[in-house]
Amino acid sequence: MSLPRGADFRPPWPLRSGHIQTMLSSSGVRRLLLPRAARTVLEGAEPVTVSGGEGVRLSGAYTAQKNRPQPRGLAVLFHGWEGSLDSTYVLQTGSRLLADGWDVFRLNFRDHGDSFALNEALFHSCRIDEVVLALGDIAQRWPARPIALAGFSLGGNFALRAALQAPARGIPLEYALAVCPIIDPAEGLFSLEQQAPWFYQAYFMQKWRRSLQAKQAAFPQHQYFEMSELKQSLRGLTESLVLRHTDFDSLEAYLDGYSVAGDALKAMQIPATILTARDDPVIPVNAFEQLQLPPNIELDIADYGGHCGFIRGYGMTSFTDDYIAARFNAIADRR
Repeated sequence: MSLPRGADFRPPWPLRSGHIQTMLSSSGVRRLLLPRAARTVLEGAEPVTVSGGEGVRLSGAYTAQKNRPQPRGLAVLFHGWEGSLDSTYVLQTGSRLLADGWDVFRLNFRDHGDSFALNEALFHSCRIDEVVLALGDIAQRWPARPIALAGFSLGGNFALRAALQAPARGIPLEYALAVCPIIDPAEGLFSLEQQAPWFYQAYFMQKWRRSLQAKQAAFPQHQYFEMSELKQSLRGLTESLVLRHTDFDSLEAYLDGYSVAGDALKAMQIPATILTARDDPVIPVNAFEQLQLPPNIELDIADYGGHCGFIRGYGMTSFTDDYIAARFNAIADRR
């Protein structure tokens, strides 16, 4: 059976607008209209804390499948920036994989969801080591095999970097899939500031400032930012974060620190897929077109889908559920 391709996604008008796809992807309207089946991963979910090494703790949720005598494997899901393990797209994908017989682990990155009080230091996008160590902890504690990983947006970037490191760390990850991952952070930041409509930056900044205020409330003895810094633009606040809370000496060095652009993925040893949309208004498609990839990485650029949308119709379900499930199932069945 052939696997679904990005070219197969042909939404009805007006869902062929990348902006509408993007806005619907995380909207409250979508959450209200989703069918009950898109929330089944919440039923019986076990809240857990996993180790990110050196005292770092990350929160997550584990749901065991009940449809097969043995699970197909363990599916690990990474949310995007300012999302969480309860983001609509994570719940929908997790529920679909659960129905197909996968045990599902949904991980929160540091300072996402309700995890602000777990670690004193702030989240930033170069904290890949703790995510990889958490993935190793998950693999040890929940032994279903194979392990397949999917991430969305910034979570897709983390998924690709984790997959690069997994073999050397002895983590038995067999496949990774990234939906609309951040490829070149410097270009992405520029695009969000100067090319994307203003409301995208406003949306992310509102959520980020709210998160930073929640972090401050969790650790009132620690001053993370001056009030004047919180009022800065995306670029200005990111630079303040870098200079105050990372070991990087410049914004440019920090952005390069989590880039997977150019030939950065050439050393990937396991099979992986990158799915994006040509009409993504948040991450420019040319960053994907310039990737230098090994044969084991599939690059799939759809004409439509926006940023992590791929909404099929007015029922608000996403094409990515079938897309991810088909590829995960193929890995399990081949095994």
